[in-house]
Amino acid sequence: MSAAKEFGDVTASVADDHVATAEIRRPPDNFFDAALIGSLADAYEWLDQAGARAIVLCSQGKHFCAGADFTGRSGASRTGADGGAIELYDQAIRLFEARLPVVAAVQGAAVGGGLGLACTADFRVASSQARFSANFARLGLHHGFGLTVTLPAIVGQQRAFDMLFTGRRVTGEEAFLIGLADTLSDAPDVRSAASERAQAIAASAPLAVRAIRGTMRAGLADRVRQATRTELAEQQRLWPTADFAEGVRATAERRPPRFVGR
Repeated sequence: MSAAKEFGDVTASVADDHVATAEIRRPPDNFFDAALIGSLADAYEWLDQAGARAIVLCSQGKHFCAGADFTGRSGASRTGADGGAIELYDQAIRLFEARLPVVAAVQGAAVGGGLGLACTADFRVASSQARFSANFARLGLHHGFGLTVTLPAIVGQQRAFDMLFTGRRVTGEEAFLIGLADTLSDAPDVRSAASERAQAIAASAPLAVRAIRGTMRAGLADRVRQATRTELAEQQRLWPTADFAEGVRATAERRPPRFVGR
């Protein structure tokens, strides 16, 4: 029998085929904060107890996730020098500690921390209109959300350098070519392609899948925990700089930033 439950702005459900859905509901951009990531981790834990064997991570609205809202345009609380990032990363570690395989369905933008969120999943299914960006340097900021660990493991060290140094947009097609997306879907609803992959996982022996995943991801949460400490320290160092202030202004005003190196 299918079941569903709400965790803040996250809705979780599990179907009779043991495929679960965890949907973020902050459209259209799905900006996150520590509370949202904590709700997602709570949903993962509940789905594990509810008999799910694989999770489709998806978002309501135009974009998968635009990360943290530094500009304030969304009206949501900012994650920044107020210390919110400490709690955010503590909650993010819980996503890496979750026991079920996760397939992320990425439509629209996965930007900044949204890219980091997508990289917590075991697989990423992208629409042809998707775009990925590690835009931190374009904000005058160090990257976060454990991308130090996850991004090179997925796309390789050199491609990770390219994405992190330039902050450029990677299209869904390029993401598929470089391995950032495991599947490229032209379907109107990218979730259907993500569900197909999750169904294939759920059809395997659940104890075996869990054991294999545990071996393959052994130590990942600990590596991410250590990486986020370093990432946060660098972010805290850069938050007071003129370049970060300019990066935020330029993003809000939709213009190229003019960095001065201080």
